[in-house]
Amino acid sequence: MNDKAKFARQFIQAIPHAKALGLDLTHIGQGEAEITMPYNADLVGDPRTGVIHGGAVSAMMDTCCGAAVMSHPAAPGGTATIDLRIDYMRAATPGQSITTRATCYHITRNVAFVRAVATDDDTDRPVATAAGSFTVEGR
Repeated sequence: MNDKAKFARQFIQAIPHAKALGLDLTHIGQGEAEITMPYNADLVGDPRTGVIHGGAVSAMMDTCCGAAVMSHPAAPGGTATIDLRIDYMRAATPGQSITTRATCYHITRNVAFVRAVATDDDTDRPVATAAGSFTVEGR
């Protein structure tokens, strides 16, 4: 694992909300990241349906996008969210983990641009998509 990926992994492990959500960084490198959040009844937004709250999905997507930026070859260090648009396509299936895959596809001197998709077991039908911009720190 290169130093950037190691730094991003350590950073995510130190974020209190990442620990509370049970986020597991399953892949990182070259401007890409993947994070899985296991189903947890404590994160359900509506007890009648058992669906995970959208805020938990949002936090996972934001964290995954930041990790993608931090692992990009042209990114010198940390990052912070400037803007993140999330489009919710459907409710995640109760009982299933949710996985986000993010790609940092462009970096300027000060801003990184990222796209992400969150899915449950039905990978052909996204739960949510995201597009965001993040700071490029350390240049």
